[in-house]
Amino acid sequence: MSIRVAIYEDNHNLRTGLYQLIDGTDGFQCVGAFANCDLMMKQIEETKPDVVLMDIELPGISGIEAVKILKERFPEVKVLMETIFEDNNKIFDSICNGAEGYILKNTPPALILSSIKEIYDGGAPMTPSVASKVLKMFKNNSFSSFKEANNLTEREREILKSLVEGMSYKMISSTCFISIDTVSGHIKNIYKKLQVHSKSEAVVKALKGKII
Repeated sequence: MSIRVAIYEDNHNLRTGLYQLIDGTDGFQCVGAFANCDLMMKQIEETKPDVVLMDIELPGISGIEAVKILKERFPEVKVLMETIFEDNNKIFDSICNGAEGYILKNTPPALILSSIKEIYDGGAPMTPSVASKVLKMFKNNSFSSFKEANNLTEREREILKSLVEGMSYKMISSTCFISIDTVSGHIKNIYKKLQVHSKSEAVVKALKGKII
């Protein structure tokens, strides 16, 4: 079964190159490559991607705005952002809007594919430089604790910590010696208790509220 990927990238050459890379690799299928997000909802509904590779800088509706719109209607679709510059504010805004991971546009082809696979499997791929800046942003801000944290069980806190560390469902299953279905059940409970709808929202809330 192939991972279905849609691309939103306004640079024609890069968009074509990404399409050829993804669609020409076993285990992946590029179901669409688009220059902007003007018709995104219709396109997502028609192509049914598992993962969307989204440029942060797009004409019209920006990638940051598009993530929020996309996640409200299709929360199950994973979004991997592509950035040229490691802009802290844009990275933060995209996380808050629901993006699961980031790569830089100069990422080698093999790592682009592995990042798509990782995000499909429940991970949160980020280039080391982007990840360190995101964590630094949270550390440099003072936030009050969320009352919802008191409702989490010890196991749920352990799994939430694993999500913050970027672990996939499979990795959490192995580390905690529980089945992937059990991991999924715990994560659904965590979402409900924290009043969030995606892993990235849960991670943001955990870091902001110093829950873990």
